[in-house]
Amino acid sequence: MTQSVLADDRIFLGKSTKPEYLELRFANRHGLVTGATGTGKTVTLQGLAEGFSNAGVPVFAADIKGDLSGIAAVGEPKDFLTKRATEVDLGADYRQRAFPTIFWDVFGEQGHPVRATVLDMGPLLLARMLELNEVQEGVLNIAFRVAADEQIPILDLKDLRAMIANIAERSKELSMQYGNVATASVGAIQRRLLVLEEQGADQFFGEPSLDIADLMRVAPDGRGVISILAADKLMERPRLYTTFLLWMLTRLWLTLPEVGDVPKPKLVFFFDEAHLLFDEAPKALMERIEQIARLIRSKGVGVYFITQSPLDVPDTVSAQLGNRVQHALRAFTPREQRAVRAAATTFRKNPDLDTERVILELKVGEALVSMLENKGEPSIVQRTLIRPPEGRLGPVSENERLSVIEYSPVYGKYEQVIDSDSAHEILARRAAKTTEEAGADSGGGWSDVVFGGGSTPQKGGRRRQGMGEMIGKDLQRSISRTIATTIKNIIVKSVTGRR
Repeated sequence: MTQSVLADDRIFLGKSTKPEYLELRFANRHGLVTGATGTGKTVTLQGLAEGFSNAGVPVFAADIKGDLSGIAAVGEPKDFLTKRATEVDLGADYRQRAFPTIFWDVFGEQGHPVRATVLDMGPLLLARMLELNEVQEGVLNIAFRVAADEQIPILDLKDLRAMIANIAERSKELSMQYGNVATASVGAIQRRLLVLEEQGADQFFGEPSLDIADLMRVAPDGRGVISILAADKLMERPRLYTTFLLWMLTRLWLTLPEVGDVPKPKLVFFFDEAHLLFDEAPKALMERIEQIARLIRSKGVGVYFITQSPLDVPDTVSAQLGNRVQHALRAFTPREQRAVRAAATTFRKNPDLDTERVILELKVGEALVSMLENKGEPSIVQRTLIRPPEGRLGPVSENERLSVIEYSPVYGKYEQVIDSDSAHEILARRAAKTTEEAGADSGGGWSDVVFGGGSTPQKGGRRRQGMGEMIGKDLQRSISRTIATTIKNIIVKSVTGRR
């Protein structure tokens, strides 16, 4: 007897005492894949991504180590993979093949560039990325509010820098309506923006902005397209990485219509190294994460977190994760021991398994599996052999990656940067106009032109007249006296009748 990788409305995960499946109707109830380093999490992630693709569901996944890129290439018929396929009763249904893939990269080096506008990111996520305190975040909010009220688009970092400088110059004018704009906070934000630019974030902010529809593509053969984000360099900038992923989920949440319960998800996200999303996150941001995890299910989007310990995910988020795969954990420290106990207690108890002990004994490629079933309740946890993937295990070569990029359906759409008329240009024109009007108001008459008139500023706001200006004024007074004397003489002569 063989098991199909896709049995109508479910994905084959592996074999315990029976075949284990993930039912597609419950796939948007989110999931969690945990386990220590080297226990098989990436292979499980790849198997799930392939299963969703076979079911016609688009997938987005961050590739932390580069290994997941192999999904775009035909797998190699290695002995241990063939053996595992036999052990889980895949038999003749198991074959190596490539999956429809689009490579993405925030820095535009290993995939199509991914960009977002500063306006799309919003002040909350941007403040998280810049690690601003409450006062600094308030100034950032003022900048966004003034830009909205005055219809000034903020698209990239130079726009934001220009807007921050503008509200600093107008602080007295704006303080009554928007609140105090502290000079120290303005300086702090500008320094953080400079650091962000040095980290390469200026490549992320701008246009053309990512079209969410490009993450929801289906290949001509009916399989869902797998979008792989090159995240090896991005991982060195965890604030940028987590903020980018949260921004993308927020965009989906705001863009997609409500669909309720669906036969299969419209899109599935895999968040590798999920602990980065929650580490030291401020309360406001945690509330946003919890809100999205709770509500995005109704948009037909499934979210799967991949991390080392179940303790990495807050309880409020963990409660939303119905489908679970637990690889082996280590228990060398008190925290690791707590993680083992926490993992064991989250599963529906199996009377034939000592779950806590089994977690420590699992071999590479084995996992405890519990999926939602029947009316949405979790299945009894089972010790499961995870099925082998069909795509290549390990990364693609540089030439293979370039070939996939060049034949991508979005090739040429994002490669060229667009510099639209936005805050930087609008505020520069305003400043130039103000300077021009100030020059006109300074009284640049003929004496200034002839004599090089002008004024020299002095302390206390007073000014000292230039030499040309003094000569011009003396000449003007002399002419005025001459004209006055002439008019007086004419009047006297007309009255007295003298000639």
